Amino acid sequence: MLFNSIDFAIFLPIVFTLYWFVVQKNLKLQNLLIIVASYLFYGWWDYRFLSLIVFSSLLDYSIGLGLSKYEDKTKRKVLLLLSLFVNLGFLGFFKYYNFFLDNFIDAFSLFGSNISIQGLNIILPVGISFYTFQTLSYTIDVYREKLKPTEDILSFLAFVSFFPQLVAGPIERASNLLPQFYKKRRFVYSNAVDGMRQILWGLFKKVVVADNCATFANQIFDNYSEHSASTLVFGVLFFTFQIYGDFSGYSDIAIGTSRLFGFNLMRNFAFPYFSRDIAEFWRRWHISLSTWFRDYLYIPLGGSKGGLVKKIRNVFVIFLVSGFWHGANWTFIVWGFLNALYFIPIMLMKKNRVNTNDVAEGRLFPTFVEFRQIIFTFLLTMVAWVFFRAPTVTDALLYLKGLFSKSILTVPDNLINWLITLAFIFTLVFVEWLQRGKEHALELHDIKISSPLRWSFYILIFFTIFWYGGSQQDFIYFQF
Repeated sequence: MLFNSIDFAIFLPIVFTLYWFVVQKNLKLQNLLIIVASYLFYGWWDYRFLSLIVFSSLLDYSIGLGLSKYEDKTKRKVLLLLSLFVNLGFLGFFKYYNFFLDNFIDAFSLFGSNISIQGLNIILPVGISFYTFQTLSYTIDVYREKLKPTEDILSFLAFVSFFPQLVAGPIERASNLLPQFYKKRRFVYSNAVDGMRQILWGLFKKVVVADNCATFANQIFDNYSEHSASTLVFGVLFFTFQIYGDFSGYSDIAIGTSRLFGFNLMRNFAFPYFSRDIAEFWRRWHISLSTWFRDYLYIPLGGSKGGLVKKIRNVFVIFLVSGFWHGANWTFIVWGFLNALYFIPIMLMKKNRVNTNDVAEGRLFPTFVEFRQIIFTFLLTMVAWVFFRAPTVTDALLYLKGLFSKSILTVPDNLINWLITLAFIFTLVFVEWLQRGKEHALELHDIKISSPLRWSFYILIFFTIFWYGGSQQDFIYFQF
């Protein structure tokens, strides 16, 4: 079920009404309703894969109880390894089996040996990377004794399957989300209103910005050899805002929807395209994944401690694994490698923690130096996105080659057709720049605006979504 669908527009009010007006006095019934609604939400796509979520949930629930019973380090480690093996095994099979098989065959062909192994027609379960990492955060934290295992199976099943963030995050930590299922929730009008604002802005980013950008990005990337360099520049620009509007839009809708039910999810985007260096960008982009890898991979490897070689190794590991997490294609690995190359000079100069505040804090405009830093970081990010979007590494390299030609000075092929979409991109950037110090772009509780003006603004966004929404596109991160 898509957030930007009629199905969800019917589903959400029904669940909301049952949650607050029928079962609001019974915590267990509320959690049970969330489980049923979440399984319906996920099963709407393909009910057969519900068994994976249920199995992973029951496995890690049982392992958590087992970890609470044993003090022997060997037995506890065996239980942890069982969770890692099964969860990552499912992820590896569904997501990477054919990738490894194809590369295995290609490796033999380099040495003149041709082997024939039939690949499998595997359907990738939506959101498997997200809920797998979410359940792993539970077993790892219980193993480290940073979290007490739960005996409340309803709360645990609801935690794993919570429908707002089930298929594309944020990847919640058990330590943050799970305890919220133990406590009685109460309806807070101001939180619900703020959640609705965040949903509205998320829909604008997804339906108006991302889906319209997708149309032009697809046309240009699919026929890049036929276009001028100036057109290719706009192709990358459209994809840059497509993926941001698509993914951050999903996160906004997920977080806003959660607030309607009395839950607080972690922030997943913090206006990343206003970053002044690549380190700041990664503190602001897909925060739930970046911090997951930091806490469960980077720090255990030694983090930034140790010698120079170890520091560089850890950076490459974290970015390459992040790239591979995104998909079974060498393009994602190269994308991760390129971001590691961007990051290492900053780390070696010990400037990776310089820009930790909001840019131009307390000012309307950035300084010239800040503006230059933002543009440079944005351009580096755009180059990396070419590899993320291209079907193969060769296509990405040819696309970049096409950017550096004399036709860069020509007028793009279809500039007139793009003007409305470019206006939406400008609107997105303008509003988010003004609100860059807030949790989301429509956080207005401390801004004095008359009620008629505020509602006029909401209605304008609503009708923009209705009239100018692009052709319905699946969320990009559903494939991950």
